Amino acid sequence: MATAFLSLTTVRRPFSHSLQILLMEVKYEFLKNLRLRMYSVSVVFFPVMFYILFGLVLGRQGSDHIHMASYLIATYGTFGVMGASLFGTAASLAAERGLGWLQVKRASPMPPAIYFVAKVIMAMIFSAEVVFLLMLLGFFFGGVRMPVTEALRLLGILVVGSVPFCAMGLALGYFIGPNSAPPTINMIYLPMSFCSGLWVPLMFLPSIMRHIAEFLPPYHLSQLALGVSGAGQGEPALRHWFVLVGFTLICLGIARIGFQRDEGKTYG
Repeated sequence: MATAFLSLTTVRRPFSHSLQILLMEVKYEFLKNLRLRMYSVSVVFFPVMFYILFGLVLGRQGSDHIHMASYLIATYGTFGVMGASLFGTAASLAAERGLGWLQVKRASPMPPAIYFVAKVIMAMIFSAEVVFLLMLLGFFFGGVRMPVTEALRLLGILVVGSVPFCAMGLALGYFIGPNSAPPTINMIYLPMSFCSGLWVPLMFLPSIMRHIAEFLPPYHLSQLALGVSGAGQGEPALRHWFVLVGFTLICLGIARIGFQRDEGKTYG
């Protein structure tokens, strides 16, 4: 009887209270992932390592090393954003589902949406850190020169561009187990990065890879980022945003199906 009463009761709270809860959830979500070295170190280390190797060390062997250093900020920035978003949402959600932490959260008065929004904001913060580090390396060691407005625009595009991959992570997190989450994410994340031209520019890949890339979200985000410095393929920016928004909505729909499935199993 009490359970039925609680399920029919709607908790109403001022927006300011919900905002305080969200900020607190973001804070602890950020601290949790910061203390997880497998997350905080890996999502920052890999894109930075690749950028130092290919953008700063090997890139200096060519005559156009400054252009390459600038180009790779956009592509490795996209790569870093993907890692921060997918591992910050999919792996985290799968692990917490396995531990029963979502049931604890569900029993609290916190609105369910805040739990997911906090994960997205946390991933966006780590994404901003990765892009900012790549920019610093490019400016101080790669000879990259970029107006402040252009740099802020590039940072903004990549941080906002993390949202589709957060949505993808939420969808994956509901359909993979806690132990299989990291390898499953890598099996999707790494090939998708390569096929999108994030590691090797598409001009150096077979023509069939260029056609495949057009169906992959990382390609569209990287093209938006490259377009800031005029290094993109000259395609309309609206087309890239349209693909990313559509991909986000599809992933959110799949995540909702997973959420409702879990709710039905637990409370049905």
